[in-house]
Amino acid sequence: MASEIASELASHPSASCVLIPVARWPTELLRNQIFAWHNSRWLKRHRHRLDVVHVNGFTTWAASDVNSAHFVHGSWLRSPLHTARLRRDFYGGYQWLYTALGARWERRAYRQAGVVVAVSEKVRKELLEFGVPDRQIRIIQNGVDLQNFSPGLADRNELGFPEGVPLALFVGDISTPRKNLDTVLNALPKVPGLHLAVAGSTASSPYPQLAAQLGLSARVHFLGHRQDVPQLMRAADVFVFPSRYEAFPLVALEAMASGLPVITATTSGTAELVGAECGIVMDDPNDADVLAVALKRIAQDPESRKRMGRAARVVAEQHSWQQMSDRYLRLYEEIAQHESARKPEDFDL
Repeated sequence: MASEIASELASHPSASCVLIPVARWPTELLRNQIFAWHNSRWLKRHRHRLDVVHVNGFTTWAASDVNSAHFVHGSWLRSPLHTARLRRDFYGGYQWLYTALGARWERRAYRQAGVVVAVSEKVRKELLEFGVPDRQIRIIQNGVDLQNFSPGLADRNELGFPEGVPLALFVGDISTPRKNLDTVLNALPKVPGLHLAVAGSTASSPYPQLAAQLGLSARVHFLGHRQDVPQLMRAADVFVFPSRYEAFPLVALEAMASGLPVITATTSGTAELVGAECGIVMDDPNDADVLAVALKRIAQDPESRKRMGRAARVVAEQHSWQQMSDRYLRLYEEIAQHESARKPEDFDL
């Protein structure tokens, strides 16, 4: 069940898809709850036909066998870096409301789940703080498409990038401060010669204006929303993503699979995978000076970049889609074999 379904999945002979369109409703907050209401009604009618119900977060009001925690709103709400603490305006207020309600709804969703899957060790710790018993939690990290995201070369001219200069890549939602493009831009003046490509819709984004104010218009390339991210990664030299909060950002793992060294922060779940051999992990995502040093180190040492990129690919190969799906399938089989052993009332949250 989904609000959008890829055509190759909708037409797959082994898949039965239930489309619940919600795009016409205003705000993500309302769309999520309309979707949850509709799929809960469907599950109430058809639950007896299913062996395993797997959901994500608070996307349904119904009980589930498996709930994957890709984001812990309760943790994000307490963070000093939450959008509402950085922006004292309507947008910041909306983000506080969305996160506060999300924390309440996800608590109910985890209470109704047999197993809660954390997508990183960071998320497991947050779930424990949230009151989910350790015995109820499994860790299954996200997987990456190793064929689509792989090392190689891309024609920079075709992509509109300058040749012969070090190029950093940032991919993410740049309408919100959570992804932390502002710190990247503030670090860039201290790294002369380094260019930055930014993939993300510029609608309602303050960052093109910030780049202009910093005198970076010639070195920062705002690309808008892109579908060719694998090609962008093959054209780049380093992936920079010091997000202020991420459970396990798939885009960082995609960059590693593409053979890119990664600069991230401890506030991101992917930092667990980024050792010194394949990237740099910052303690404070807001420290532009430390970020500048990291960018300069990688930008000015091509041989070190290549070594880090090769090591990053090796790490990514241990986190393929196939490995992730195998772990989920084993969990499904376990639940199907012991369907009466795990019930929501068995867990005291």
